[in-house]
Amino acid sequence: MGQHLQAIYDTRVAEGLLRPDPGQREVLLVLEELRETLEDRPVAPPKGLLGRFFKPTIPEGIRGVYLWGGVGRGKSMLMDLFYAHAGIAEKRRVHFHAFMQEIQSGLHEARKTGVDDALKPVADAVARNLRLLCFDEMQITDITDAMIVGRLFEMLFQAGVVVVATSNRPPDDLYKDGLNRQLFLPFIELLNETLTVHEITALTDYRQDRLSGAQTYFHPADDAAKAAIDEIWTDLTGGKSEELVLEIKKREVHLPNYWAGMARIGFDDLCGRPLGPADYLALAGAVKLLVLENVPKLDKSRFNEAKRFVTLIDALYEAKTQLIISAEETPERLYDKGTGSFEFERTASRLREMQSADWAKD
Repeated sequence: MGQHLQAIYDTRVAEGLLRPDPGQREVLLVLEELRETLEDRPVAPPKGLLGRFFKPTIPEGIRGVYLWGGVGRGKSMLMDLFYAHAGIAEKRRVHFHAFMQEIQSGLHEARKTGVDDALKPVADAVARNLRLLCFDEMQITDITDAMIVGRLFEMLFQAGVVVVATSNRPPDDLYKDGLNRQLFLPFIELLNETLTVHEITALTDYRQDRLSGAQTYFHPADDAAKAAIDEIWTDLTGGKSEELVLEIKKREVHLPNYWAGMARIGFDDLCGRPLGPADYLALAGAVKLLVLENVPKLDKSRFNEAKRFVTLIDALYEAKTQLIISAEETPERLYDKGTGSFEFERTASRLREMQSADWAKD
């Protein structure tokens, strides 16, 4: 048995890596109980020849955890702390959106085989040699996901997989106002029955707190700007990163640097490609903080890029997504000549407004 999660947390506080918060320490009690249960009750395969063919199930009575709360409360950090110190090998951590894309892709392939129930081999593949599955940012916005997620999780639970999930919403608010939501309600009931639902009541929005008073708009986009953004990014993410792929109407938008609701990407990768409003809306819905680097001075020769930039900023503004940006010019001088320059004044104004430390709190 390793060191208690609260002791690990306290050490990080003492080292200045974290700020003390009683709400976060309370969550660690719940996660520590689950960790100890998983480690103290190892799963032994059935004896004899049967052990070769049957996946053992985890003993009954082990409840997973559904951790929810507002943006910046430290949910992902706490789950990652638990995951890193859960002393079992059969575990996996994945962003929920990426997981559901994986499931949809698996269903597509399974249907090609003519199998009667395409979801069963997909769920079996996920559950194989897995005891703990950690989801970051569980949210259901797609009706296709909503219609399969209940049966999928029922299969995973029956296979003995323990789930730990983070979300901005309690289970009862998932897929709120969604199409045919009544068909989704059994899944909510399943979550409430199978997982310990815990609201994190941290005192501070850590993402806001770390950015409070900090510079968020850097120009020119030189080496000094990159160094400053590198420091902010490392502070916010702890140096961690993974790829998140957003699938929108059979198109893919790749976010190669993503962590816990935050993404970092260059202007050309986001506005130099033929993306549209749906793509930027999906991006704004998936991230709570975007680092956008190397925005050039725009003119009529880059009119399409300027239009996409305007659409992107509008989507981020409406979604209250925080923005850290490096640009060749100040907002007012990014696009000050040519067709659409008058309309760009609103974008410049929004860029100025979004630099306010408490803008996303409004």
